[in-house]
Amino acid sequence: MKFAYLLAGGCGGCDMAIVDLSEKLVDALEHLEIVFWAPTVADVKYKDLKAMPDKSVDIGFVSGMVRNKENEELVKVMREKCKILVAYGICAALGGIPGMANLHTKDELLENAYIKCPSVDNPDNVLPSPVSEVNGYKLTLPELLDYVKPVSAVVEVDYFVGGCPPHHDHVAKIVEAIVSGNLPPKGSWITDGKSVCDYCPRNPALKGKTRDFIKEVKRMHEGKVDEEECLLQQGYLCLGPVTQGDCGALCTKAGIRCAGCGGPIPPTKDFGLRAISAITSLFENEKVAKQALEKYPVFAKLIYRYCLPGSMLGEKIEVLKKKEIVR
Repeated sequence: MKFAYLLAGGCGGCDMAIVDLSEKLVDALEHLEIVFWAPTVADVKYKDLKAMPDKSVDIGFVSGMVRNKENEELVKVMREKCKILVAYGICAALGGIPGMANLHTKDELLENAYIKCPSVDNPDNVLPSPVSEVNGYKLTLPELLDYVKPVSAVVEVDYFVGGCPPHHDHVAKIVEAIVSGNLPPKGSWITDGKSVCDYCPRNPALKGKTRDFIKEVKRMHEGKVDEEECLLQQGYLCLGPVTQGDCGALCTKAGIRCAGCGGPIPPTKDFGLRAISAITSLFENEKVAKQALEKYPVFAKLIYRYCLPGSMLGEKIEVLKKKEIVR
């Protein structure tokens, strides 16, 4: 099978999750011919990808969100070249952490990074420009889009994979499913279909107990985490009940609340709305709800940390900005 991999606006962590397969990756390479995976594996240029015949690649992975016009163009090229396209990792699937930029305008982000940031020395207030000239040479940069997009906002996606990055054990299952042809219906998430709580040893249900109401809200740096008790019951707003557990609950096992990088459990469409419903239903009273808003003054950055661009709110964010509803 011919395989292509594009790193769009991501950090490269999803690439490493595949490389971390180690000897399992070597076994998979007996069945896969890598025709494009730059720069992690091979020195193949974008022009080489564009020159490939349409639908000549059996399966393609795209990691990272769509943040600039170069990302947007290459994602479209991948769709043209690949028979099956996978949004691999939460950035590609729903926008990821960079998607929180959608709560701000492009101008606000550039001004903060290049002018207002205390560590920046930029007395002339120079901002990046798509085109500039230096000593007679014309230099170009990919132009930033107005907001972050998941891959599915640009092209049709056949399968989705969560995780930041996907755990290598789950990646092994994905590769095995691809090689064997044992894939779910198109449009599906490739997932075990269980929540983080299903894998978490702190889950009261696994001990034959019921979950208590949340009596106090804490940030992770506050107090000492009990090694056995459910993080939610201790007041740490863990998103494990609504997050896919393909990671095996690694964070909660280490005493760190789940932040939702696995993405929503199918068939949930909007992770943030589901998280609000699940978490706030456990608040003991209105006092706890007010405390949550005090601890997390921008609540959207708690519940939509990994998925704002792919949410119902993300689709309308520009409209809300124009109406000055979102600041």
